[in-house]
Amino acid sequence: MNTSPASSPFSTLYAALPRIAVLATGGTIAGSAQDATSTAGYQAGVVGVGQLLAAVPALSTVANIHAEQIASVDSKDMSLALWTTLVQRVNALLATEDIDGVVITHGTDTLEETAYLLHLTVRSTKPVVLTAAMRPSSALSADGPLNLLNAVSVAGHRAAHGQGVLVVFNNRIHSARDVVKTSTFAVDTFQSPEVGALGWVQDGRVEFQRSVVRPHTVATEFASGPASADAWPAVEIVTSYAGATRTIVDALVQAGVRGIVVAGTGNGSIHAALQQGLADAASQGVAVVRASRVGSGHVMHNGAASDDALGFVTANSLNPYKARVLLMLALAAGGTGPAELQRVFDLY
Repeated sequence: MNTSPASSPFSTLYAALPRIAVLATGGTIAGSAQDATSTAGYQAGVVGVGQLLAAVPALSTVANIHAEQIASVDSKDMSLALWTTLVQRVNALLATEDIDGVVITHGTDTLEETAYLLHLTVRSTKPVVLTAAMRPSSALSADGPLNLLNAVSVAGHRAAHGQGVLVVFNNRIHSARDVVKTSTFAVDTFQSPEVGALGWVQDGRVEFQRSVVRPHTVATEFASGPASADAWPAVEIVTSYAGATRTIVDALVQAGVRGIVVAGTGNGSIHAALQQGLADAASQGVAVVRASRVGSGHVMHNGAASDDALGFVTANSLNPYKARVLLMLALAAGGTGPAELQRVFDLY
C-alpha cells in the first residue's frame, strides 16, 4: 500500500484509509447507567458495537471500519471459550487481504490477560490493538470514545506493524506483555511499570519511542493456541501470605490440575507450609511456576539451591495472571518438565 510523505518514520500514515476490523466483546466501554454521574453503578456490555462507533464520527476520517460483535460480557467473566473464539476470529481476519489491522474493545478487568494471550497466538505482523474504558459510555467525560479513536489510529499506522499486540489507553501505547491495570478508578489505570509505554498517540499523531524485543505473534511456538475450550490445560493460581497453608494446593492436585502459579511475596518467596505442598505437587508432575504478588519487578531463578531442587519454574517479570496464560499455552504445546518450561518463561 502506498504511503504519503512524512517528516519522520513514526508519523507515516497510509495514503488511503486503512481497513480496520473492530471486534467488540463488551466491558465498561460498552456500559451504560441511568445516571450520568455514576461511574460504578452501571451495566457492562449493553451497548452494541454500532452504537460505540456512532459515538465517534471522526473514525470515518481515520479508517474504513468493519465491525463485529464477538461478545457482550463484563470482562471479569472472560472465559476460555471466548478466548478461543477471539483468537480464531482475529487470525482469520488478519489472514485476508481485506483487513489491515484489528481493534478489540474489551473490559479492563482481564484486558491484560487477553492481550498477552493474543500477543503469543496471533499469526500475523498486522497490528492488533486492544482498548477499553474506565467510565461507562453514559458517564460525564466518558473515556471510551477517545480511546477507541486512538486505538483505530494506531491500528492503521505503519509503525504499529511487527510490534505485537498493543494496548492503547489514555493516549499511551503499551505492549501486551508489559501492561497491567494499576487503579480501580483512574483513567490512567493501565501502566507498564517495569519498562514504560512504547509510545503515545494524540490528535491523530502516533509515535513509537521504543520497540518490542521479546518474541511474539509469528515468532512464537504456540500456533493459535488450543482449538477448543476443552483443550486448555487446567492451571490455577494460589497466593502466599502470612499463615498460608497447603490446603488449596492439595485440593487442586486432587482435582487434576496440570499447573499451579503461585503469587509469592517479594521475590516470589513462599510460606514454608505452602512451599512444601507445591514441592509435593511438582514431584507428582504438576507444573509449578513461582511469580510475585508485588506490582513490579522480576522473580529470579534460584537454581540448584532451591528452584531446581523443588522442581519450580520462575515467571521472570510476568505477573501471576500472565504467567498462567503462558503456562497454559506451553503445556498445551507439549511443554513438559521444569527445564523446558523455564526456557519458555525466560524467552517470552
